[in-house]
Amino acid sequence: MSNKLMSRLTTGASAPAAASAMTRRGFLVSMTATGVAFGFPRASHAAMNPVAADGLPVQPVGDTFEPTMWYWIDTDGQVNVNIIRAEMGQHVGTAIARILADELEVSWDKVHITHVDTDEKWGLMVTGGSWSIWQSWPVYRQAGAAGRTALIEAAAAQWGVDPATCTARDGVVTDGTNSITYGDLVAAGLDRSFTEEELQALTLKPHEELRLVGKDVTALDIENKTNGKAIYGLDAKVEGMVYGVPLLPPTRLGSSVTSVDDSGAKDVKGYLQTLTLEDPSGTVPGWVVVLGESLMAAKWASEAIAVEWAAGETANVNEAQINDRSRALIADDTAGSILPTDNPDTTAAFEGAADVLEAEYSTQTVLHFQLEPVNATVFQNDEGMWEIHTGNQWQSLILPVLSEALEAPADKIVMRSYMLGGGFGRRLNGDYTVPAALASKALGGKPVKLVFFREDDAQFDSVRSPSIQKLRMAFGEGNAVTGMEHHAAAGWPTGVLAPGFMPKGVNDVPYDPFAIDGADHWYNVGAHKVRALENDLANATFRPGWLRSVGPGWTNFAVESFMDEAAHKVGTDPVAFRLQHLTAEGSNAGSAPNAVGGALRQAEVLRRVAEMSGYGTADLPADTAIGIATTFGQSRGMPTWTAGAVKLHVDRERGYVTVEKMWLAFDCGTVVDPDGALAQCQGAALWGLSMALHEGTMIEDGNVVDRNLGGYTPLRLIDTPELEIAFVESTEVPVGLGEPGTTVIAPAIANAIYNAVGARLRHLPIRPDDVLAALKA
Repeated sequence: MSNKLMSRLTTGASAPAAASAMTRRGFLVSMTATGVAFGFPRASHAAMNPVAADGLPVQPVGDTFEPTMWYWIDTDGQVNVNIIRAEMGQHVGTAIARILADELEVSWDKVHITHVDTDEKWGLMVTGGSWSIWQSWPVYRQAGAAGRTALIEAAAAQWGVDPATCTARDGVVTDGTNSITYGDLVAAGLDRSFTEEELQALTLKPHEELRLVGKDVTALDIENKTNGKAIYGLDAKVEGMVYGVPLLPPTRLGSSVTSVDDSGAKDVKGYLQTLTLEDPSGTVPGWVVVLGESLMAAKWASEAIAVEWAAGETANVNEAQINDRSRALIADDTAGSILPTDNPDTTAAFEGAADVLEAEYSTQTVLHFQLEPVNATVFQNDEGMWEIHTGNQWQSLILPVLSEALEAPADKIVMRSYMLGGGFGRRLNGDYTVPAALASKALGGKPVKLVFFREDDAQFDSVRSPSIQKLRMAFGEGNAVTGMEHHAAAGWPTGVLAPGFMPKGVNDVPYDPFAIDGADHWYNVGAHKVRALENDLANATFRPGWLRSVGPGWTNFAVESFMDEAAHKVGTDPVAFRLQHLTAEGSNAGSAPNAVGGALRQAEVLRRVAEMSGYGTADLPADTAIGIATTFGQSRGMPTWTAGAVKLHVDRERGYVTVEKMWLAFDCGTVVDPDGALAQCQGAALWGLSMALHEGTMIEDGNVVDRNLGGYTPLRLIDTPELEIAFVESTEVPVGLGEPGTTVIAPAIANAIYNAVGARLRHLPIRPDDVLAALKA
């Protein structure tokens, strides 16, 4: 990481004037959005420009040239880049646009972005898994190169010269004698297009000639994010809309409405009616929606309505029962899917072991609690199109469900994805759009804006499932590691919501990669068996969801805690123990294009963070220590080599853990957006800290116990430690950064606690009572 990037890191911050900021934003939104109504006469208008106060896309000047579907250039030289990713504060549009603009050779002040509609031509529309930059890098570089090539060819043809003698820079083509702007070339007429094969064959700029990638540029959407003009789903307005709030059934699945008595609501000013939803898609069984002329009229009326339900089968299920089911699955050697490691047969290693280490790790249910509660505005426009106005991370996943729920063909449904007031994986599951759509359908297509208040948002959340993991390690002569097993059981979000994304294990059983990624680590441990088990009781009780870092948020807690335990068992320094086993052998040698170097790159970030933190050399006070962990981010198919160290103090009397500083080192290949990368890694690390020490709820009576921020207490600003983050300079392909920083923090904390006071914590979150109990044990 450069000194310039390092210098940007803040080491603590004072609390902002939150009340003042909130008031200011409310004022600005009311000033700029009053009277604005969003409704699109054509499906192609269902797009969003985060730069514009009204959210409408920039319009071209004169004719346009579209070398590929990913952008156009107009006669003024403006470039509008089409973005299929959702914007939730990560500046994804800016990052992707700069990839294209760099290869196209256009001035940054000429670049615009449009978050597009949900036309099928865009392909898979999803923002999650830290995939956005990784997947966009080759596509937008080729697209930019296509435009640059076509414009140079057109200029050369005008001048009668060899295109090889021409160059492009800042939207101008020159051969040293003649010059012409991109806008003038477009005005002269261009119709060059490229086949997929031609795109693949284009010559891309050498890494050293990139002028926007890796450099500081102003985020295209930063102004509206800071002046209150950004438009979120909660800001959506459609003329004639009514407001709705849900009344949720006692179980997520299987409930049905027995009776509804709204007599107590009829005196509430603005109350309209109560709907019992009929859902062909099975997404919201047993739902009731209360409608009002205003949001608060609907809310106040809902509190006066009596509903009786017949509950589903999971009405009495609790977290302990779900965990017991996980343990039973792990105990059944015939259950689950075995991942394709180099050698998954560990029988000989354990039968011949001189010694064996075993440990169980567990994690509680975790909520998303994104700042903006889920919401959706739905209506049928004059052309018969169903318009879905909302913030969403996976449009391609929910549109077929909406088609089933509305009993309408897919080409009659279009979604406009607004800015997201926090996503963190919650809005990958767009289930919250379905009750809004059904309410609108019940009113003949009238606009309905359905808003979840915080308690309903929490109850309906697609939570991170509780998990149970059993790890085993076999040691042979001289404490050599000869085998390792990792058995992990939890609810499977992909198994429930997107089973088509599940590969099969070596035993021909499908598994959810987002519930096991991270267990298939890059350590050489001899025979290595990884078994993923789907907890059917969890799946039946709630809708497991993808939460920031997904499986690696808990699988890596187990792996990296276990590696520490193994190191202490054999009397080896934990960093040295890891480095001994991060050798580039077999599949751990890596592969092109995403995992070049393999385990050696993970070893390098581990060395880097050990040096940064002074691990093993720092002179620290009593009950204070540094713990360390290393992961590869999300998945073996897209490894982001990550290492983290945490310095903390343990209060032996009260069990409080105070995290004082965190260090992280990343090798993410090419850093596309330095500011964005830094922000993503800071946020991810703090998210990991929050889940390690603060966040966790329980399932009781089929639902989560905590439904607001009085009982559910994420990390507060006062508990934010000093951060130091470094990036390895690299010219390899860029991979993901939204989530990897989350994965190392919990195990580093658990390892630091052990180093500080000798207590081993194997459950998340780590609460003071857990620390005190471990100290007594």
